[in-house]
Amino acid sequence: MKYAFPSLALVALGLGAGAVLASDVVVPEESSGPAANDNLNAVLWDQSAVEAQAVMTQAYVLAKLRFDEALANKGATADPSVQTGDFASKPPAVVLDVDDTVLNTSQYQAWNVKSGTSFNPKTWTSYVNAKIDTAIPGAVDFTQYAASKGAKVFYVTNRTKEEEPATAERLKALGFPMGDNVDTLLTAKEMPDWGSAKSTRRAFIAKDYRILLLVGDNFGDFTDAYKGSIEERQKAFADNAQHWGKDWIAIPNPTYGSWESAPYAHDFKTPPEEQRQKKLDALKAWSGPDQ
Repeated sequence: MKYAFPSLALVALGLGAGAVLASDVVVPEESSGPAANDNLNAVLWDQSAVEAQAVMTQAYVLAKLRFDEALANKGATADPSVQTGDFASKPPAVVLDVDDTVLNTSQYQAWNVKSGTSFNPKTWTSYVNAKIDTAIPGAVDFTQYAASKGAKVFYVTNRTKEEEPATAERLKALGFPMGDNVDTLLTAKEMPDWGSAKSTRRAFIAKDYRILLLVGDNFGDFTDAYKGSIEERQKAFADNAQHWGKDWIAIPNPTYGSWESAPYAHDFKTPPEEQRQKKLDALKAWSGPDQ
């Protein structure tokens, strides 16, 4: 799912085991290169690191194993908060987020880094309509496997209803199963109560299906308790310890998410400089060598 990511003036550059603080970096006035951006390393990792490919592939290998276990256990559901009553006889389903869970949106993030811009609904819609997303490693294989075993594959995304046609076309072109006569791409505001929180859409699915797995890159893909403080999010994470790696599978995404806005209370009206300071304040840092 998408979150506003501020265009920032400084970046902390990691060099080996040490680090150069952003406040120590001096950019010459005559420099004609792009402005420094805190998202540079994250997007570079997302696009080019074999380590990124490895950990994403590993997540989907695990998802396939956990899928088989959940399929065999008729009494299991990945979302007891919305799935109640007698669900053992319902047909199986898996629920996945779209952005940076099954589709890699790093080309949009890279455009923002290079152009010195930040997330904007209009440019984001233009990007979606360009239909240039690539598949997250392992995602097509996993979803096809789940579908081959009789599970319905649902995509619960905060892309808008207007962005749904282009999204569906791209998913289908990349080989993702699309549900045939069932609408399996559930976008934000497609129904009046389908806001950015996703539990209402999972509840909609749970009426007719047994949810075996949840897969996402953001805390909000698993629980509506994603908009709390860092401490509140940590508690919600711990409260759901029994799910992680079992029926909740997280895909790494260092470029954006509710983790990024937690330090400034998810208030996107906060000035960029204040957002950055609150992020710095949230860091737990070594005190440095003895003088």
